[in-house]
This record gives sequence, structure tokens and C-alpha cells, in this order.
Amino acid sequence: MANGGLQYQFARLNIAEKLIAINVLIFILDGLSAALLGYSVSHWFHLPKDFLTFFGQPWSLVTYSFFHAGLGHIFWNMLMLYFTGRIFLNLFDGQRFLNVYFLGVIVGGIVFLLSYNIFPTLLDANTALIGASAGVTAVLIFICAYIPNQEVRIIFFNVKLWYVGVFFVLVDLIQIPYGGNVGGRLAHLGGAFLGYIYARQLLNGKDIGDGFTRFVEAIAQLFKPKEKKANMKTVYRKNASGNKTMDYDKAAKQKKIDTILDKISKSGYESLSKEEKDFLFKAGKED
Repeated sequence: MANGGLQYQFARLNIAEKLIAINVLIFILDGLSAALLGYSVSHWFHLPKDFLTFFGQPWSLVTYSFFHAGLGHIFWNMLMLYFTGRIFLNLFDGQRFLNVYFLGVIVGGIVFLLSYNIFPTLLDANTALIGASAGVTAVLIFICAYIPNQEVRIIFFNVKLWYVGVFFVLVDLIQIPYGGNVGGRLAHLGGAFLGYIYARQLLNGKDIGDGFTRFVEAIAQLFKPKEKKANMKTVYRKNASGNKTMDYDKAAKQKKIDTILDKISKSGYESLSKEEKDFLFKAGKED
């Protein structure tokens, strides 16, 4: 009952809230595994900085976004995801939200990988990338570029969204020269770039996430259980004149059985007429 209740509550969440729930659950499980078992396998899901290691775990280009370095890290990411998600989902559906979010995660991850392999001075900083920041930033900058003049309430005053977007981008740019999470800052900017381009293209009538949607659907089809195709055969028989006619007897019989069973479920067996009881009895013996 409790499990069913949790499933029901989860199903009621919007897509942003579901992502938050998954992130929090993974954060808790990762912490518990490290505390109880003395080790964590989460490094298999972090995005490494060198290509050779990455090629051994290509899934990390997406999975890194579900892992966080600490309570403060996940708290601020999920708080931002909640508020940006609310604005986004008032404009678009959940599929487009996922497109922007995960394309932001992927582009942010690619920027991280390229940066560490193109600029040698970055090699001694981060060893791997984790956190949902690139995806969250993509969603934030998307709405800031799509409805730039929309005002939002921040503490005691209203601010236009494009001011908010510029502020967050400048914070990352300014902090890069001072070191400390350089790879993370670059990933944020990669997500911001994706969010901006996505919004501007959408305003011009082009959804650059359509290809990503088709790709995800194709992957999902690979894991779907194959449905057994009904063996649809048309059976013919010859009547007295020698002409072929379709054999509907079996279908008609099954329809009558279903009607009787439905009557039993509603009114009980005793509600059946003698003819119906006899028919059901004979049908049972024939089967």
C-alpha cells in the first residue's frame, strides 16, 4: 500500500519535480552506500576529464548530472530547477523541458571535456564533472532568452528575466580566471549557450530538440518488450452451395460468453436464465 502510495504521488509530480525527486534519491543512496559499505561506485557515473576514460563510460555524459558533491551543491541546484521549471512548464510541455535540460547537460559535458583536453592549464583542477548545473542553467537561460522582458519577483523588487540571465552568466565568467571549479563554470556556460540558442531558434519557428526527441524514443523502443502479434487468420468454410464464407461462429460464441460473464460479475450466477447456464456449461466442456 505504501509503495503504491509513493508511486501515485510520484506520478502526480510535473517533470521538473520528478527530476528533483530522482536527484535527491540518488544523492541519498550514494551517501548511504559510501557510509555503510565504505565505498561508492558513483565514479562510474561521473564525467571524467580525459577522453580515454570517457570512452570507457560514455553514459557518463548524461549520468554525471544526477550526482552532487554535497548538501549545498544539490540544494541550490534543485531550488533553481524547481523555480525555473515552474516558469518553463507554464509555457511548454514536459518533453520540451527534457530536451532543453538534457541537451544542456550534454553540451555542458562536451565543453568540459574539450576544455580539459585543449587547454593544458586546466588539467590539474577538477578530475571529473558532477552536478545538474549545466542542465539547470540551460533551462534558466532558455526562459530568459524566450521571454526576456517578463518580470519575476526577487525578494522585495521585480526584475526582468534577461537581467537574471546576464547576472548568472557574468558570475561564471568572472570566476573562471580565479580558479576553483573551472570545469564546472565552463560546463555552466555550455548549458547557457545551449539554452540561449534553443530559445532563439524556437522563436524563429525551429525546434532544435526534435532530433533529440526522436533519438530518445528510438532508444526507448529498444528496451520495450516486444508485443506478441495476434495470429489473425481468416478461416473459410464451404456452404451448401460450395461458396466460401467467413467463419464467425467462434467470435460470436466468445462474445456471448463475455456477455454472460459480465452479467455474473454484476448480478451473480443466480441471475442467469436456464438457457444461459446451459450454454456456459457446454462452452466450458468444449474448451
